[in-house]
Amino acid sequence: MTAQTNGAPTPYLHKQGTATQLIVDGAPFLILGGELHNSSSSNLEYMQPIWQRMCDMHFNTVLAAVSWELIEPDEGRFDFTLVDGLLRDARSHGLRLILLWFGSWKNGQSSYIPLWVKRDTARFPRAQIAGRTAEILSTLAEANWQADARAFAALMNHVRAVDSEQRTVIMVQVENEVGTLGDTRDHSELAEQAFAQPVPQELVTYLIKHRDLLGTELRSSWENAGARQNGTWAELFGTGPATDEFFMAWQYARYVDHVAIAGKEAYNIPLFVNAWLSHQQPEHIPGDWPSGGPLPHVLDLWLAGAPQIDILTPDIYAPNFEEWCQRYTRRGNPLFIPEMRRTEDGARHVFYAIGQHDAIGTSPFAVDSLPDPANAPLARSYAALQQVAPLILAHQGQGTMAGFLLDLEHPMVKRQLGGYELEIVLDAVFVFKSEIGYGLIIATGPDTFVGVGSGFKVTFRPLTPGPAIVGIAAVDEGEYRDGTWVAERRMNGDENAQGVAWRFSNQSISIQHCSVYRYE
Repeated sequence: MTAQTNGAPTPYLHKQGTATQLIVDGAPFLILGGELHNSSSSNLEYMQPIWQRMCDMHFNTVLAAVSWELIEPDEGRFDFTLVDGLLRDARSHGLRLILLWFGSWKNGQSSYIPLWVKRDTARFPRAQIAGRTAEILSTLAEANWQADARAFAALMNHVRAVDSEQRTVIMVQVENEVGTLGDTRDHSELAEQAFAQPVPQELVTYLIKHRDLLGTELRSSWENAGARQNGTWAELFGTGPATDEFFMAWQYARYVDHVAIAGKEAYNIPLFVNAWLSHQQPEHIPGDWPSGGPLPHVLDLWLAGAPQIDILTPDIYAPNFEEWCQRYTRRGNPLFIPEMRRTEDGARHVFYAIGQHDAIGTSPFAVDSLPDPANAPLARSYAALQQVAPLILAHQGQGTMAGFLLDLEHPMVKRQLGGYELEIVLDAVFVFKSEIGYGLIIATGPDTFVGVGSGFKVTFRPLTPGPAIVGIAAVDEGEYRDGTWVAERRMNGDENAQGVAWRFSNQSISIQHCSVYRYE
């Protein structure tokens, strides 16, 4: 059930076809977001000039950290002055907020916990990493998650009390890039005891029930060890770094789920966790990245161990952006990207994530320090996507939209839309040859398409019976003004290759309507 406040639903997730959408104020919402530097939101005065910069870049959502140490400086005494100020200022600029809970861990470390937690290592035990006590709260200590859960519940309860009518806060991230750095797993006494115990029966039952859906790494390790239905971690999965990471993934998932349960009992809005991605080089092992974080190869363990988390999300800074997007959409996991590059690459990547994978939204990191924000590549991308957002949301999950990225190594892709195969290639005919192309295309009706992007051209091949040749009937470039399409120029002649191709110059991001016809 979706919680109701004065007749209006709180933000929630909803399936539309194959897509999962975020519903805000009763309607689908596409997050065109940006994440601030970690420390920016710790001071309201420091934030004052930042809000307008966010508006200048056409953001509709800002991702801002709220740290445990600042809201509970003394145990049991909470101060939400900072949260209230963020809500006030976001509202005054017409922006939504996604709060990032820097609780027990941030980037694998416990650097944002209150001093009263840091000092009391007897009550709040640490992990043992590479033979030393680390600045990392142990996942195995009940007192740790209980203290975190109480603070998170207090935060969520306060947000419900002061924001449930305005719904400025639309999602919350629980912790930040969790996992064990510097070792494959925790070797504290508590962890050693748990590792030597039988694998929890609830996990074994989950593996058996979902055997055919499990990822390759987890299923292979389990089956190579005999697909046992009881035994220790080593007995069920073998020995080595992979098993250590499976163990840590389960421990982090259970810990985070306890925190999430407390938060949702206070205010039930969508919660997600984010991941520091693993390295692709074969010589790297868990611990080189945060071991146990919500990565694709342990996604099943997180689905089993943290059912109160709604979305497992990637922080994508790696060059193989498309691959990571694909890996995070397994088993119906919705795609939301809370961190990615803010560069020209990132400004292109948003089209692919939204167009090809029905992403709930995107959020490049450290956007508050972009020079000349109004003219940043990201601002141009978001300005175009903002115009077509209603169309995107209407077509998510319907199989009528595609996104793409092109470069000199990958100059062509094919997509099937609206009864046609679209061959999308870098456009090398214009005076300015394209070395980069990107965009998304939506089949809006019989023989009609809307495209937005730069540096590509499209030709059509029919997939249904009838005349074999496809011609370009008309191409109009324009813009959406208050949701209404306004055509500004007809793109015939050179602009559509004499009726053969639908073309997008690489000199700007263009929004175009195209209609096609068939003939012999």
